Amino acid sequence: MATITTKDSHKIYSKKRAGFRHRIPALLAIGALVSVGLAAADDDGSIRPPAPAAVVPTNTPNDFAPMTRSERLSNYLVGLGNYEGILFSAASGGIQQAEGTPKEWGGGAAAYGDRFGSSFAQHVIRRTLTYGLSSALHEDNRYFVSHETGFFRRTKYAIKSTFLARHDNGSQSFSFSRIGGAAGAAFISREWQPPSTTSAGDGATSFGISMASDIGFNVSREFWPDMKRHLHKGR
Repeated sequence: MATITTKDSHKIYSKKRAGFRHRIPALLAIGALVSVGLAAADDDGSIRPPAPAAVVPTNTPNDFAPMTRSERLSNYLVGLGNYEGILFSAASGGIQQAEGTPKEWGGGAAAYGDRFGSSFAQHVIRRTLTYGLSSALHEDNRYFVSHETGFFRRTKYAIKSTFLARHDNGSQSFSFSRIGGAAGAAFISREWQPPSTTSAGDGATSFGISMASDIGFNVSREFWPDMKRHLHKGR
């Protein structure tokens, strides 16, 4: 009976690891094609916005205006490499590195590169899916600073806005594109993960982390203008 040595085991896993890396570009391409198809469905009316019953009464921001197709595309392209995606990927990669997950990736600079690349690829897939869905459903996931006063009211607004999208008339409803994009990317990314992180529970955890990061970024968007004014006054 043939035995598998440690060296052979390492070679087998190295091949599998390379396979995971090779899958990422293919999955990104698939995500792009799905996104383009969803966006194109808007032209022939194949996909319609949510029913009026889903609309949440809200005050329309004074600076709100519906995005044109070119503005929506530009917003998507800029978002692929913005500071949020890079910061999220760097932080996520660092946390995974510290925790040693996935365990198959080990430690060291190369392992951190794998973890950062995996998180960033998930970010790109998510942005791509969200772009396609939001185009088709006429959803606008941009953040607009609230008209509220008080820390808790404004924080509540920031958290609530994470799960809502605006429509062309300024009204808000549940953001199918944001939630769908986050969920889709979380589970699609399981395809290149090693065996220890490919379960449905791992996908759900990844989805939760993505939404939690969105909440954090929205809270920072809400209070950053005030912080910036205070910083300028202090100079």
